[in-house]
Amino acid sequence: MKFLFNLVVLVLLIIALCLWVALPWYGVAALAVIFVVWMAISRRGRQAASVTGVGVSTLRQRLGSSSVVVIGIAGVVAVLVALLAMGEGYSETLRKTGSDDTAIVLRGGSASEVSSVLTRDSILVIEQAPGIARDKQGKPIASGEIVVAANLPVKGGAPDDEGSVQVRGVGDQAWALRPNVKIIAGRAFQPGMRELVVGQGAQRQFAGLEPGHEVKLGTQTWNVVGVFASDDAYDSEIWGDANVIAETYRRGSSRTSVFAKLTDTKGFDTFKAALASDPRLQVDVDTTLNYFSKQSEGMSKVMRVMGITVGSIMAIGAIFGALNTMFAAVAARAREIATLRAIGFRGVPVVVAVMLETMMLALLGGVVGGLLAWLIFNGWTASTLAAGTTGQLAFTFSVTPSLLWEGLKWALAIGFVGGLFPALRAARLPVTTALREL
Repeated sequence: MKFLFNLVVLVLLIIALCLWVALPWYGVAALAVIFVVWMAISRRGRQAASVTGVGVSTLRQRLGSSSVVVIGIAGVVAVLVALLAMGEGYSETLRKTGSDDTAIVLRGGSASEVSSVLTRDSILVIEQAPGIARDKQGKPIASGEIVVAANLPVKGGAPDDEGSVQVRGVGDQAWALRPNVKIIAGRAFQPGMRELVVGQGAQRQFAGLEPGHEVKLGTQTWNVVGVFASDDAYDSEIWGDANVIAETYRRGSSRTSVFAKLTDTKGFDTFKAALASDPRLQVDVDTTLNYFSKQSEGMSKVMRVMGITVGSIMAIGAIFGALNTMFAAVAARAREIATLRAIGFRGVPVVVAVMLETMMLALLGGVVGGLLAWLIFNGWTASTLAAGTTGQLAFTFSVTPSLLWEGLKWALAIGFVGGLFPALRAARLPVTTALREL
């Protein structure tokens, strides 16, 4: 019978945790309001409040054991939020790179720019398609670009320690397409010259990218003439003249992609339909916002899975810490609980009181852990490792309010599980047995 009871409790607990994870903040707020009203107007609720007050008043006497719960849960929340902030920062960096009013065109079936090839004839057709905005001279604001990977020495590493950086060949319209890209040191490169401007993220990651220095790309030596800032994925790139980069890497007149400024967000449908209906083209078209968001999905999922896995492992340890602490607290207060039950307090108020005490400690741990994660990791700069033909991407950790809220929900869930079984034991312990324990 006892085994069956525990099994039912376990199943209900799993269901409750699944619902809790999916519950939005306003759902939690509604539950909190209902609970407060129950404690205020019902007899058992007032009894639960009284027992909770007694338990909280004795926390100073159990400061050491209570700190175990708080510190354990704070550690879980801090690590979880930090790992999730890494994925959020990575996704946010790529999302900021695109917009709804710019489009990217790749060869049909290409997963990314580095795997795409567009001929010169295709580029000319694309640039004349309807839906593209034009500048004051009537030229289409479109840029055929080439993306290649180059190896450069990593800053602070051994002499032979190299990393992969993404090199982008652009035309004169690239700056009009990306008004957020600003030269912050030196100057822009001159067309037709072996000159480079480097993103501030790439400059932080790789050695020798200061203006006035020379770097070797392919078989040629290039001059670094400027540094730009964009506050997105372009910060991790190196830019040069598209014709010169294509010549260096023997790409001829081909390009990997075409970026186009649209007349407005509605112009995308016109632009896409025109390219899809042209028999000369076999291309995929998307807004840059969708394209770069899709590029972040795989890595973001990996980072989230990693964060939840590590957090879950740590949470198990925190739960056992809470269980030990609360079982000890129930044992120490066995006579007190038995006395309360003997004078008319029912089992429900006792269960609620023990649960509330544990969850208050858990909430404190969640607040501490979230605060630590925000103070230490928010804005922390990191970069991905180069993979295959893609370069490193510099990004900053982003500890958002939604991640802090997720951390608090984890803390409360740990407190709920850690307090449930000690609470049930306290409520089911025979009064006579409890009075004899001390």
